Amino acid sequence: MEAAQDGVAQRRYTFQPAAQPQIAVTPAQAGWDWRGQGELRLRVQNAMPWALTLVVDIDGADAKSHLHAVVGLPAGPAQTLVVPLHATSPLVFGMQAGPPMPFDDQGRRMLVATTVEGSLDLSMVRAVRLSMPAPQAAQTILLGRLDVVAGDAALHDAYAGIVDRYGQYTRGTWPEKVADDAALRAAVKRTPPATSAAGEDAYGGRLDVHLRETGWFHTQKAGGRWWLVTPDGHGFFSLGVNAVAADGGRSYVQGREGMFAGLPPDSGAWAAFRGTGDNRSAQQGAGAGRCCDHGRWFDFYAANLYRVDGKDWLAAWRTRTLARLRAWGFNTLGNWSDAALGAQHRLPYTRTVNIEGVFGNVATGYDWWGRMPDPFDPRFAQAADAAAAKAAQGVRDDPWLLGYFADNELAWAAPGPQGRWALAVGTLHGEARSDAKQAFIAELEKKYGAPDKLAAAWGIPLSSWHALQATNFPAPEPDAAHPAIAADYSAWLRRYADRYFRVVSQAIRRHDPHHLFLGGRFAASTPEAIAACAEYCDVASFNVYADLPQHGFDAAAMRRLDKPVLITEFQFGSDDRGPFGKGVVSVWNEAQRGPAYAKFVAAAAADPGIVGVHWFDYADQPVTGRLLDGENSHIGLVGITDVPFRGFVKAVRTANLSLRGMPAK
Repeated sequence: MEAAQDGVAQRRYTFQPAAQPQIAVTPAQAGWDWRGQGELRLRVQNAMPWALTLVVDIDGADAKSHLHAVVGLPAGPAQTLVVPLHATSPLVFGMQAGPPMPFDDQGRRMLVATTVEGSLDLSMVRAVRLSMPAPQAAQTILLGRLDVVAGDAALHDAYAGIVDRYGQYTRGTWPEKVADDAALRAAVKRTPPATSAAGEDAYGGRLDVHLRETGWFHTQKAGGRWWLVTPDGHGFFSLGVNAVAADGGRSYVQGREGMFAGLPPDSGAWAAFRGTGDNRSAQQGAGAGRCCDHGRWFDFYAANLYRVDGKDWLAAWRTRTLARLRAWGFNTLGNWSDAALGAQHRLPYTRTVNIEGVFGNVATGYDWWGRMPDPFDPRFAQAADAAAAKAAQGVRDDPWLLGYFADNELAWAAPGPQGRWALAVGTLHGEARSDAKQAFIAELEKKYGAPDKLAAAWGIPLSSWHALQATNFPAPEPDAAHPAIAADYSAWLRRYADRYFRVVSQAIRRHDPHHLFLGGRFAASTPEAIAACAEYCDVASFNVYADLPQHGFDAAAMRRLDKPVLITEFQFGSDDRGPFGKGVVSVWNEAQRGPAYAKFVAAAAADPGIVGVHWFDYADQPVTGRLLDGENSHIGLVGITDVPFRGFVKAVRTANLSLRGMPAK
């Protein structure tokens, strides 16, 4: 035993190099009875000068009774490790990423496991096991007293008072964090550097790249390279930003009021920044299991804009934001941006055809944003026509409009080795009334003629064609012994995608014959869906979350299809500027975001098939999570206070202007 600096007795333990070395703490008798207890607390100190990963497993009477948690154990003084004795996660508190650990709780360092998996019968606890995943050298920790306490005090304390009146994380510090209104106004109103537009036409097209002039944005391949072309006939590489809007700072406060310190009152001018919403959806996987997904919200970002500019804050924000985007080298307003910004005709912009309404759908098992629309349902064509008419209203004759996206990140596929076939399997799983299912069955009947021939080809029992009509029909997964399954599924996937993109394309052309159809913003995709998109769309758009654009989509396939590609989402995030999440693609710290951005953009510009990249997104997400799904990542050009991240935007500006051939003074 040895004493820590505060006099508490601790014992030293060393994890030797192995696959999963562990320490087990067991009761003297058969098991502990922890009924009525809510948290395990263990005194622990990392004896190494670097952070360690510590795995905590709590075993019950059998394999089904078990809790599992993984925590990062920082170097430094001792702390109290707290493991809730039940399953929990940040989603239980309404957000996707939890607050950093440890935190100071009235002078005590508390390291709470904010994610715990499993379930435990507290009447019979047989062991607490501590382990490390495959250490390459001996790693030492010091352990003190282990006990259990009733309630969830430490877990709730971890989330208490974590957001200040500006929407900032209260327990952290960073250069752009503001302390008062005067500092906020000074930081937001700092004038961005001027940028010369010499060498470009009014739309941002390169004067040295002369192409066909049509009066509208279009595409053209010249010298082996694809280009977007401005209405004046010049090559244009789209550098865009998504979600340039003033309403992105909304976060639910109802049901978790204790997280917020200093919220303005509901009355007076502040009432404009409050509202109610409901983001519950049984058919969406995004945010499943999240608390606080409906009720009252507060918009921290818009409230900060009001603090800066008073009652005319929205007009002032639009003017300032357009000036910033141009100064930072951007030339396009990406998806979900404020429509009024595009209407001011200072930047090319995009529109979205959001196809909503009452029509059939197909579940793929990866229904993150909802089930796949059924394009064989006649009501889908009606909804697509209505959505295209709405999107084109007031802009169909505007030369500054780049084009239209359709929907976003549809579930064309699912994860896993058999994920490519998820839409085909999901179609056959559907109800008999499904128009897509009926179309698939008709296709199989036409090919095989008799059910026994399909049964032999697929290696399944099938007594009649009527048997395929059954809800939850057990559609087989393709295998090497039955190649007809993959062939039939592939044919169906292509027909499904053809129908979807043809219907949407026709709707867009009907209401706007001038502008580009920019595709469906693929996240999950199949070769069949991409080929159909290439046939009906002017540009194939991909949301790419990877270090380089070519690592996020099948560039070779797009070259064979000879269709230009627009990267419609990419990002690099870190967790050292307030929000807890690092985004989909993370870097170690803020200083690395700029180089990652520059490397990605340069690789895109060097690819003759890529015609632009759009960053996601303009502002950081709220600390406690956005309304839609609780995402709470630091991925913005600006913070929740509208203060730019100066080092990052400087690197972004340098990369953008270099690509456009402009000096970055």
